[in-house]
Parts: sequence; C-alpha cells; structure tokens
Amino acid sequence: MTPSIVSLSNVSKRYGDTMALDQVNLEIQPGRIVGLIGPNGAGKTTLLKCLLGLAPYEGVIQVLGKDPMKQRQEILKEVCFIADTAILPRWIKVHQTLDYLSGVHPRFNREKAEAFLKETQIKPNKKVKQLSKGMITQLHLALVMAIDASLLVLDEPTLGLDILYRKKFYTSLLNDYFDRERTILVTTHQVEEIEDLLSDLVFIQSGRVVLNQSMERCQANFVELEVDPGQLDRARALGPISERSTLGSSVLLFENIDRSELIGLGRLRIPRIADLFVAKMQQGV
Repeated sequence: MTPSIVSLSNVSKRYGDTMALDQVNLEIQPGRIVGLIGPNGAGKTTLLKCLLGLAPYEGVIQVLGKDPMKQRQEILKEVCFIADTAILPRWIKVHQTLDYLSGVHPRFNREKAEAFLKETQIKPNKKVKQLSKGMITQLHLALVMAIDASLLVLDEPTLGLDILYRKKFYTSLLNDYFDRERTILVTTHQVEEIEDLLSDLVFIQSGRVVLNQSMERCQANFVELEVDPGQLDRARALGPISERSTLGSSVLLFENIDRSELIGLGRLRIPRIADLFVAKMQQGV
C-alpha cells in the first residue's frame, strides 16, 4: 500500500477552554485533491498549522513520513503553504521577490512565476505597498505556485480576488501544478468553485471530522429527492437527514438509502457540496 502523504492519529489541540481539534484521525493519499470544509472556528486553520509544525498538538502527525514538530525544516522543503492572508514585505519590489526566491529555493521556477504574473496587472518594478490587496494575493499565489512541491496546502487561497481571477487560479491549479505525484489540501468557503476539482471531501465541525469520503463515495452514499406533489409524507417517512424548500417544492437529502425506495416519489439527483455541507453541519447541532 502506498504510504500516506499526510497522516493524523488522535490529534487534539486546545486553546484555553476551547478544544480546537478533538481526536482527529485523517489519511491523505498521494495524488489527491482534498477539500477541507468547515464553518468559521471549526478547526481548519489550526489543523493546517499543526501539519506544518506551526502549533504544538497532542497525538501523532506524519507529513511525507516526517514529524512536523521535529523535522519542520525538512518538511517545508517539499511543502508549499498559501495562507488566507498573504504576508510580504511592503518595501520589496515584485522583481525582487523573484530574485530572492530564485536564490534561496532550489525548486522555485522563475519562468513559471513570471508566466503567472503576465496574466495580471502587476508590474515588476512596483513595490508591494503600491499593490492592491487582490494584487498582493495574486503575487503570493504566483510565487508559491511556481515551487515544485509534493504537497500544496491552501488556506482560503483566493480570498479577496475577483471571480475572473479565481477561475484562472483554479484552472492553473489543475493545468500547471497538479499531477499524480502531487497532492493538494485546500480550505475555502467558496465550495462551489472547487467542487469539480476535488477527489476527496473532509467536513470538520467543532474540531471533529464529521465526514471523510472520496467524491465517488459521496455520490454513492448521498442522494437528493425533489419531491413530487402529494408525495412529501411518504418521502419524509423514509428518514431524510435534511429538508429544504426551493421554488415551491421540497428537496430531501438521504444518506445510505436504497434508491429503489425513492422511485415514484420525485426526481433524484446528486447533491451539491454546499447543500451536503449544510445538512451535515445541522445534523451535528
């Protein structure tokens, strides 16, 4: 069996009286694109910090076969991290950031970074303090995406970007970065924009993993039913995990149900991640 890129065993993290992570177990295999989804305060960023050795924790974590707390420098040679807030010196010029990374990181591809930047309005002689928030994010993305890493960790990577550049970024993510030897772990609130990219889905709530499945399993295990008029009571009797109203009809979400039981009650469809997320979060309340 191929060793996991990321492995967490009974990982917990407490901030005072708050349990940010509560006995988390998680395995991420090579060549997967994993969406880590959860509400604000669920523990997403804390989990990423623990993976990168930026926060102490209880339990066992292995990243690329290494201990983040003991071998952080070795891990960071093979892992790239894009945080929700890009931090770059305000005095530095754009071309100087390229010069710096070219000199210190053996896996940095300057030509690739310059190609990313050509798709923006960012000028090489501009200082970071002269760039808008969106441009700073674009610059940060260009720098990190140009590093040849085994694991790419993205924490709200497109926060502050307009929809056009967000779409370009995710297209580049697939076309220019991802292959079967690379693994991506991404958190975002804009789940509809990454839905078609993901191979695996992890939901976290109050520091606990409440769903951890491949997209294939999700599509097999969950189904939505848009109920025909007069069939609502029969559909409800089958035990949906959630119900919502849309355009004058009711949509029920079922988990692990024999689809033959739903025939004749309405139209079946695969649930969107956002609807599945809301249902699982409400289920845990």
